[in-house]
Amino acid sequence: MDEAPSALDVIERQTAVLVRHFEMLNRRTAVHDDLDRAEYLMLRTLDDCGPMDINSLAATLGLDPSTAGRQLSALQQAGLTTRSPDPEDRRRSIVAPTEEGLRAMERVRLRRTDSLADLLADWSQTDLDTLGAMFGRYNRAVAAKHLAPPPVKPDRPTATATATR
Repeated sequence: MDEAPSALDVIERQTAVLVRHFEMLNRRTAVHDDLDRAEYLMLRTLDDCGPMDINSLAATLGLDPSTAGRQLSALQQAGLTTRSPDPEDRRRSIVAPTEEGLRAMERVRLRRTDSLADLLADWSQTDLDTLGAMFGRYNRAVAAKHLAPPPVKPDRPTATATATR
């Protein structure tokens, strides 16, 4: 008689399938035509948390600072972010999104939201709330174990809190 898979076995398998589905949806939709996923998440993080130095942004996103620096250079060349000297330590640069960067991020956010609304149109509000809460809880567990906490932007929720909405 076969034993039912454990909850962790089910979660492990489903996360593997979920990642594959995210990759497939990215290839088959125009959601990220304006910004790739890395650019979108950087701009979204800067919007949620406020301007920050490259090392803080890299730590918040779980990136190597050199990778974050390359990605930010591309965003700056595209006119989507700015860098300015940190007033407290002129050796560091503070990165901020430009108005165009925020508009581009918002366009992608709306396309992503519309795509999700279409995909999940037959789900109940309770199911949507549950999925959002569980994704938020999962992301907080990953962040607590592997990421530096994001700096808190005055009068704005943290990126983790935003992810749970």
